[in-house]
Amino acid sequence: MISHLLSSVPDYQNFLTVDELNASSANLVEMCPKIARLEPIGHSANAEVINMLRIGHGSEQLLFFACPHPNEPIGAMTLEALSNQLVSDAKLRGERYTWNLIKCIDPDSTRLNEGWFKGPFTITHYASEFYRPAAFDQAEWTFPIAYKKHTFFQPIPETVALMTAITGLRPRFIYSLHNAGMGGGYYYLAPHIPEIDSELRALMTDRGIPLSLGEPEMPWGVELSPAIYQSTTLCDHYDFLEAHTHGNPANQLQGGEGSYGFAKAICNPAHLVCELPYFYDERIDDTALTNMLRKDAILQGIEKTGEITGFLSSLFDRLGERLTFPTRFRTASKHLTELIVTGNKAKRSWAKNAPELNVPATVAQVFDNLTVGRFYHLLIVGMTRRALAAQLKHSPSEVIEAAYKEVEDRFTQWTAELEEEINYTVIPIKTLVEIQLGAAFHFISRL
Repeated sequence: MISHLLSSVPDYQNFLTVDELNASSANLVEMCPKIARLEPIGHSANAEVINMLRIGHGSEQLLFFACPHPNEPIGAMTLEALSNQLVSDAKLRGERYTWNLIKCIDPDSTRLNEGWFKGPFTITHYASEFYRPAAFDQAEWTFPIAYKKHTFFQPIPETVALMTAITGLRPRFIYSLHNAGMGGGYYYLAPHIPEIDSELRALMTDRGIPLSLGEPEMPWGVELSPAIYQSTTLCDHYDFLEAHTHGNPANQLQGGEGSYGFAKAICNPAHLVCELPYFYDERIDDTALTNMLRKDAILQGIEKTGEITGFLSSLFDRLGERLTFPTRFRTASKHLTELIVTGNKAKRSWAKNAPELNVPATVAQVFDNLTVGRFYHLLIVGMTRRALAAQLKHSPSEVIEAAYKEVEDRFTQWTAELEEEINYTVIPIKTLVEIQLGAAFHFISRL
């Protein structure tokens, strides 16, 4: 059944926009009203209705939601493919489950990424049209929490919609459809079902997609087996900060709990995340040892990316109150710069003091630290560029024009360096969708 499902995934050439996703869901319900229905679960900050597509009538609820971060549309395409398959295949749909699909949980922010959805798929174009909100504006990371000295009770409207879905459904399984930008593939999951680890990895490697075998995305992540990590919560992040920084860890946390942490307290569902990149370089899964210590690779990586965050911090300090136009780009770029600068203090302390890092680094770990980190930091430069362009359009001034030129020059320089340095391959959308779908069915079949 799984192989047939994956072979039926269309050969998508680009990502669907929010309007295209909405139209597709409405058409599906119109064509199959006895099987599928749309249920509103809330509104976005801009008052757009957020719908959940419900397929089937089983007693056990499965919840899938896409675009938990708006620069991550692979999951939307996964749900587009899944919804069409579910309505046309009664055996796949089954009688046990109701399939609850939210194709885009954050439509407002996702629209700000649509400039790159139709290609060309290059590092430069992606960074030029990229948007990712500040932590306190993210649907995935603003769930309420009270843990030790940290409290957060300001969920954004999109998060409230997800809370409504989770508390109303009490799902057996939650699939938060994230994806990365550059690197290799990896998973977060709970509970750990060791016998499917090899199946999950094979979904990637059999399609030529490397596993992410460099540094874990989060230093506090618990690796269960290669490229497979235990699902994490904000409490894990807090405990890491508490162990590696002085002062109150709550001062370094500017968002809330994630969807898994919230749902775990409500109904303790099984949970899966399948992180996939748009681009990869073969070095990301090269486990050959180098002459550099892993500790030194991490510390050098912090210094290299510090060139970018240092430039941005200085720019924002110099502009001060001149950057007045309140765009999402301004809020996000300033916040994420501050968050990285603060977070690197804990990361630097951990790298200097963790004995397990006094070992030779692999090629993958060096590549992750010295190159992939710069790619992700470059995306904030792209957002800053968009913030300054909006400011210039709103209220032109020589100061802002000079700042825009400075950012434009740095952006051009850094993108050119990475385009030259990274020998990247663009992964077909069909391949990415196959992997995310396959992971879901391998996991659900063992519940």
